[in-house]
Amino acid sequence: MYKIAITIALFVTSMLQAQTTYETGMNKAFALWGEGKVAEASNLFERIATAEKDNWLPSYYAAQVLVLDAFSKLKDKDVLDAQLKKAQTFVDEAINRSEDNAEIMVLQAMLYTAYVASDGATYGMTLSGKINSLYTTALELEPDNPRVVLSKAEWDMGSARYFGQDTKPFCEQIEQSVKLFDTFKPESAFHPNWGKERAEQLTKDCNEE
Repeated sequence: MYKIAITIALFVTSMLQAQTTYETGMNKAFALWGEGKVAEASNLFERIATAEKDNWLPSYYAAQVLVLDAFSKLKDKDVLDAQLKKAQTFVDEAINRSEDNAEIMVLQAMLYTAYVASDGATYGMTLSGKINSLYTTALELEPDNPRVVLSKAEWDMGSARYFGQDTKPFCEQIEQSVKLFDTFKPESAFHPNWGKERAEQLTKDCNEE
């Protein structure tokens, strides 16, 4: 019994240490991201993903850091392409660890959107359908996920503007996402919880139009 107790104690201790290492690493990566150190943050998320083989979150953030930064590099084709290709490897890794995940679908759609934003003539025809499909599927999976509602509405609003269509319905959807953010509770401290400020800003913009 004593040996069993020792074994259990050692197991629990190792689990706590692993959890602490994970949390410490994630917090450090987020801190680097907050300091604008994009490559360092993504690399650290990647290293955490290597250790956390069943956890999709580090791969998700390794990609998200690069995807969001890519929107500041839309005019530098070679740099943008290299960065998005690297981000895609992390998205693929996250998908392998968590299939049918609405959060990852939104991130994949954002990655494709960066391509479209950089060169609509080249990528619009090939990727717009994929983006629409991703958002439609994500909404079917998690209709009350505020990031899904917000991101789909923002994409649809951009498409409506491009074709000279009314954007009011999408403003209403974005406003609805704000309400969803107010009640949304992430599964853990590290699960996606971004987007509310963006939704509020877009709602303000809609009201000023």
